[in-house]
Amino acid sequence: MSRGETTACYVGSFDPMTLGHLDIIRRASRIFSHVTVGIGINPDKNSLFTPAERVELCAASVSDLPNVDVRTFDGLAVEFVRQCGSRILLRGVRTLSDIEAEFSMTLTNRVLDEEIESVFLMSAERFAHISSSLIKQIAKMAREGVRERLKDFVPVPIIEPLIRRLNE
Repeated sequence: MSRGETTACYVGSFDPMTLGHLDIIRRASRIFSHVTVGIGINPDKNSLFTPAERVELCAASVSDLPNVDVRTFDGLAVEFVRQCGSRILLRGVRTLSDIEAEFSMTLTNRVLDEEIESVFLMSAERFAHISSSLIKQIAKMAREGVRERLKDFVPVPIIEPLIRRLNE
């Protein structure tokens, strides 16, 4: 990477990706030369979508952003950032409780790798209330009118797979 080019790694479970996540990615893609979305694999977590499905859904949601790619990783986020050739761990924050949790995680990450810098983007106000758990609750009751409203919470490529998965 040449001087002036920066890659940021935005990590999370993205199960499912929300419009809040997408907003952070879009804004980051205008700030950084490249953004890698890192989908964490946690075998102890009961995920709605498989890692491969999450990559596919997230990639479809960011397909209009040429400087964004999507990958999976297992292990520590700081290790993933290093593997991407980056030093920037991007995080989105929605609420004060997010800030408190991120503060603790940032201190831990500094101990693990003092070369990795955490950069925070505040959620846009219209997305601050959106969480993956809220989306799952809404999608479980996705009658026709509610189904149409899901586009206010998640990227369009995620709506049908989400409804199908929750109604299996």
